[in-house]
Amino acid sequence: MRAPLVVWVLARPGDAGLPLLDPPPQGVRFVVGWDPASFDGAPAPDALLDCWAGPTRIVAALQRAPGLRWIHARSAGLDHVLVPEVVAHPARLTNGRGAFSPALAEFVVAALFYFAKDLRRLVAQQAAGAWEPFDTERLEGRTVGIVGYGDIGRAVAARLQPLGVSILALRRRPDISRGDPLVSENFPPERLLELMARSDDVVVSLPLTPETHGFVGRDAISAMRRTAVLVNVGRGPTVDEEALVEALAQGRLRGAALDVFETEPLPAASPLWRLPNVLLSPHCADHVPGWVDEAMRVFLQQLERFRRDEPLRDEVDKARGY
Repeated sequence: MRAPLVVWVLARPGDAGLPLLDPPPQGVRFVVGWDPASFDGAPAPDALLDCWAGPTRIVAALQRAPGLRWIHARSAGLDHVLVPEVVAHPARLTNGRGAFSPALAEFVVAALFYFAKDLRRLVAQQAAGAWEPFDTERLEGRTVGIVGYGDIGRAVAARLQPLGVSILALRRRPDISRGDPLVSENFPPERLLELMARSDDVVVSLPLTPETHGFVGRDAISAMRRTAVLVNVGRGPTVDEEALVEALAQGRLRGAALDVFETEPLPAASPLWRLPNVLLSPHCADHVPGWVDEAMRVFLQQLERFRRDEPLRDEVDKARGY
């Protein structure tokens, strides 16, 4: 009889996703722990599920699992997972790609409507009992540049294009999106400034890697139109936050909607809290009913493929970081 497939699960006690692992799939044994020392004496794992444990716990678990063949990060972002020890380890790596994209895409649409319809002004006038009609804008006919046209970026395009929005998509390999019916034009990274200048609004959905750190820099922000809105649902450090604050404070940008920041939680001293043309979300734009369950379902689908020795979907290139 074949030995059970052993999966170590790095998860806090009471983690919302753990009920989906009970009962385990046939032929699979889960060992759950938060402190890596709790795995001492447990059967050696074939796979490791990281439920947002952080690099210290992941590395400590790897040191106890020399035969590990697969690591799955429940998160979509991998900047807190891809430490040198993980990159050097021979285990394959997958992540929660796709689980969070629909909710993040809806946040982007909401943010663009927030500025187009000036919802802040509507709420303020309602609170003041002020009847002061004003003109608003439509999204139809606008051009939105998406910097980082991966799974999240395409989910954004799928919701904006039916509204009459034209999509400019930037990715490291634009040939991948050639023929995509959602995209009007594809851009390589070296044409970032052109995309920023031609876009009515810009959505950033980049992963954080050494190449993308500060990718949307001062020059890129300066290239944007004064009437443009920047929305970031990728990772905070991919955008030069100081340059963005300056542009917003000086009125060189209409606004920004941010779900991610260079430092999280956002420090109380950050001027972003006090700028009237900023919409802030405390990195929770993807927190919708069932969001953890959906991330666990992505893992379980991958687990079935791993158990059957089938190719894993969307395997991460650890050298590139996504």
